[in-house]
Amino acid sequence: MKISLLFLLFIGSGDCFQPIPCTQHSRLSPLFMGRAAAVRAATKSKTDAKKAKTNAFYGKKIIMAVKQGGGPDTESNTMLRDIIKAAKSNSVPVDNINRAIKRATEGNVGDFSESTFEAYGQGGASFIINVLSDNANRATADVKSTVNKRKGKIAEQGSVIFMYDRRGKVEVAANLDEEALMDAAIENGCEDMELVEGDEERTSIVYSDPKEAGMMADAVRSLGHVDVKVSLAWVSKAPVEVSEEDFEKNMEIIDSLEELDDVDSVEHNMSN
Repeated sequence: MKISLLFLLFIGSGDCFQPIPCTQHSRLSPLFMGRAAAVRAATKSKTDAKKAKTNAFYGKKIIMAVKQGGGPDTESNTMLRDIIKAAKSNSVPVDNINRAIKRATEGNVGDFSESTFEAYGQGGASFIINVLSDNANRATADVKSTVNKRKGKIAEQGSVIFMYDRRGKVEVAANLDEEALMDAAIENGCEDMELVEGDEERTSIVYSDPKEAGMMADAVRSLGHVDVKVSLAWVSKAPVEVSEEDFEKNMEIIDSLEELDDVDSVEHNMSN
């Protein structure tokens, strides 16, 4: 969005003023430019971190598929074939995919397994913590320590997750038109669709039936968006709004968890 700046020049001591439009020669203050640069840098850093997390996640999944699905041959290993397809759909570089396959065949890499932790935050917030690790004891200790250190509480298995639905999730760095998306979704065989704004500016998230996630991604691509991320997510059935103070505390927990190598993603029930 382009914003036109308007400077107002007050004349004399009265209330009258004369608007003077900003021209191409007008200059923004160094402070303003510094803040803008900081915001851009922070956004890029967050985007890069997400991308690195996605690449690492699929690297682990590929290793799992090679070791558990019967080797590196995608013709006979359907598990590996499906993971590679998903990785490519999420723009994971081919070099990363090949390196993960090579690592899995060398025999000196651990066995990865998936697990889920449930936790409570502040103000009625809850978390679903998705883990993919080759060391379950390390992952458990790190997750519990991170949550407890920031005044959260690990919950018993099943006490949080029943308040969430399993959904397909398609993310794209664009503002999608709901009517156009609905038409594309129907054309691609989807029957369940929910479009919401993404966590970052000018991004969109489309939720679907888990079985239709791939088809929904194809629907988004048919609208001209090549770079999309496809995953499965836990979505809260009853989102809660927490205070600003509690929101900041909860985001500290989430950010700290997502910095852990073993944590794939963290989902929550906060609406703000």
